[in-house]
Amino acid sequence: MAVGKMAVALAPSGWWRRWRRRLSAREVSRMLLLLLLLGSGQGPRQVGAGQTFEYLKREHSLSKPYQGVGTSSSSLWNLMGNAMVMTQYIRLTPDMQSKQGALWNRVPCFLRDWELQVHFRIHGQGKKNLHGDGLAIWYTKDRMQPGPVFGNMDKFVGLGVFVDTYPNEEKQQEAQKRRYSPGVQRVFPYISAMVNNGSLSYDHERDGRPTELGGCTAIVRNLHYDTFLVIRYVKRHLTIMMDIDGKHEWRDCIEVPGVRLPRGYYFGTSSITGDLSDNHDVISLKLFELTVERTPEEEKLHRDVFLPSVDNMKLPQSPAPWE
Repeated sequence: MAVGKMAVALAPSGWWRRWRRRLSAREVSRMLLLLLLLGSGQGPRQVGAGQTFEYLKREHSLSKPYQGVGTSSSSLWNLMGNAMVMTQYIRLTPDMQSKQGALWNRVPCFLRDWELQVHFRIHGQGKKNLHGDGLAIWYTKDRMQPGPVFGNMDKFVGLGVFVDTYPNEEKQQEAQKRRYSPGVQRVFPYISAMVNNGSLSYDHERDGRPTELGGCTAIVRNLHYDTFLVIRYVKRHLTIMMDIDGKHEWRDCIEVPGVRLPRGYYFGTSSITGDLSDNHDVISLKLFELTVERTPEEEKLHRDVFLPSVDNMKLPQSPAPWE
C-alpha cells in the first residue's frame, strides 16, 4: 500500500470529525472517564437474571497487598489479637493452641443490598477431628470485641456465618455413649448462620445448633485449590453459597427469606483455637453493592429496621440499654 493511501486509511473518517465537532470539552471528558471505567473493570457488572448490577465497594473490600490494614486513623481495616499481615494472606490464627485473632472493617456499611465474597484457607497439621476451631464472618453492630464465639463477643447484634471445623456435640455424644439418629447427624467441617438481636448465646457445646438458620457440610481443610464463600443479602433474602470443589462454581448452602438486617453495621472476620488448632487465613474480602429493582409494594415492605430479626422466628427480647 502506498504511504498516501495508508495515511488516508488511518485518518479519522468524516462522520467522526462531524460528530466530534458537536461535543463540548466536558462531554468528551465524561466519555473518556466512562471508557476508562469500563476498560479497567471497575464499572457496573450485570449479575444473574433480571436487572441486577454489582459494584465493587473498595472501602469495604480487602485484597493483596493489604495496604489498607493497620492501626492509623486512615486505615480501612484493623487487626486484633494474634492476627498478622503476611505477603499472600492475613493469618487470623496460627496453628497453635489458645490463639484468637480478628480483622474488622472501620467503615460502617449502609448498603441496602449487598454481596460479600470471602476467599479463605484453613489448613494445619492436625489429623481428622484433631483440629479446630474454625472461623466466622460477621456483619454486626459492634466491632473489635474479643470473645468466645470464634474470637468475637457472645450475644452479638447482627449476622454471624460460621465455618466450624470441630464437632463438639458429636464428641460429647460419643463420650456419653449415645448415638445420633441419621436425621440429625452433621458432617464437619460445617457452615451455619445465625441472626442475633443481642439476647442469644451461641451454644458451643452443641455447635450452635439451637440458634442456626440453616447449614451444610463444607470439606474445606487442607485443600490444594482456592476456597470461597459468598454471603448475599437482597430484598431481605439471605443466601450463602460456597465454591470449595476447585470447579469455580457456586454451590448452595443456606437460603433464608425474611431476614431483616439494619444498615450501618460492620463487616469482620475472626477465628479462635483452643486445645486443637489450625491456620486460619483470609486472602481477600470483596463487597459488592447490588442494585435491584423494587416495586412500590416492596419499597413499603423493605423499610429500614433497627434490630435484626427473622420472619417466623421469634427471638427473645434483648435487654434494654442502661439509660
